[in-house]
This record gives sequence, C-alpha cells and structure tokens, in this order.
Amino acid sequence: MIDTHSHIYSEEFDADRAEVIQRAREIGVRHIILPNVDSETLPQMLALEAACPGYCHATAGLHPTSVKENYEEELALVKSELERREYLAIGEIGIDLYWDKTYLSEQVKAFQQQLEWALQYQLPVIIHVRDSFRESMNALAPYKNSGLTGVFHSFTGTWEEAKEIIDFGGFKLGINGIVTFKNSGLAAVIEKTDLSHLLLETDSPYLTPAPHRGKRNESAYVDLICGKLAAIYNLSKQEIDAITTKNALELFKRLPDLF
Repeated sequence: MIDTHSHIYSEEFDADRAEVIQRAREIGVRHIILPNVDSETLPQMLALEAACPGYCHATAGLHPTSVKENYEEELALVKSELERREYLAIGEIGIDLYWDKTYLSEQVKAFQQQLEWALQYQLPVIIHVRDSFRESMNALAPYKNSGLTGVFHSFTGTWEEAKEIIDFGGFKLGINGIVTFKNSGLAAVIEKTDLSHLLLETDSPYLTPAPHRGKRNESAYVDLICGKLAAIYNLSKQEIDAITTKNALELFKRLPDLF
C-alpha cells in the first residue's frame, strides 16, 4: 500500500514518530508521501524525508489556508525549492473556502501559479478542495488538455463531481478515512467509480477512519481504508492494494517502484 497523503512530520508525532513509521511498515505501507503546507512545515518535512530515504517522500507547495498577505513570499520559497532539488510532486495546493473567504483571489492566483510550475517541472499536483469545488474547477479550466496530472486529495464530493474530475483527464481521487464514516455518503459515490481512478491516503493526523475516529490518525490506518474499499468493491484487500498501488506509481512517476 502507498499512503499518498500524510503529515506525519507534524508536531502531533514528535513523541513517537519512529513507532508510527514502524507500524506503517509492518502493516505493509511501502511509501508515504508528505505534502507540504508552507514555509513553517518545510524543515520538519525535509528532516523526516532525510531520516527515511526511499520511504518518506517530500513535496513542495503552498496550502491554500496559508495564503495570506505575504503569499508571494511563500510562493517564492516554493519556486526556490523546485529549483534547488527534485520533488515528488507539487502540493498541497488548491482553494479552501471553509475557514475564510477573505483571500479567495489570492488563493486562485497561488493555485494557478503552482499549476504552471507543475507543467514546467513535469510534476503531478496534490489538490486541496474544501467548500470550493466550482471555484477549483474554474481555476483548472485553462489547463484542460495541457498534460497536467494530479490527485484531488480527500475527495468527498458527489458522483457528478467525481465524474467531472475524471472527465477532465489526468486526475485521481484520494480516498481516506471519510469513506468509513457512516453518514458521509462517500461509499455510494465510490462504488460507481472505477478503481483505476482511486488512490489510498490517510491525511494523518486528521480524518481518522473508524473504528479509531476521534483519535490521532497515522499512516498504518491506510490498511483500514483499503479494507473498506475491498468491502465496497467486493474484492480482496490484496486486489485493492495492487490496483491502488499501480495507480499511485503511474501518477507519482518519481516514486521508486519497489514492487
């Protein structure tokens, strides 16, 4: 399995990060992708990648909730990082209107600038969408047929929204613990979606799957998401693992293929 979205570099894991990674290895997680948030999270993320070479993989990006008055300074750092070394992807980027709509225009500008860099550096993007599906698709519209690829992280939308993303081309849907929540309705959407479009993720430390909901999430719990998809599709966990792993390796082309 590949956890395609995990913030285990964050302070929530400072006391037991090594144990968290060991549990992920033991359950069968072969890679963990670390999406960046902003300049403050960059050092911790890079330190974890350095401590777990070939296992934890850093990305570069500016999260929409970190887009403020100084967003151009933050973007300059992202650009300098892309120039400095190779990254697995550009992320976590996108539009978030759940917490604050003040900086919508700046969020769109930051999002599209990072999409441009994704094309320039031939990297996939990790897209964060919260209360902003239409705004996000409008921002993406100029890039249709551009070769842009990526994942809509933490997908929670309707079947119509899933179909719109799939029809856009080049994008996967990131499925995490929300699919195990009884009232999310996500399972009914997922069962209509071909498995070739899905990736496994945890979004640790957030969105912990049942039966651990309410506690800190961790990458080992990707196994519970895999199990839920197996139930939805009436397949074995091994089959879900194989298909979603293949999807991740196809999208994140710089991941070492250890399978």
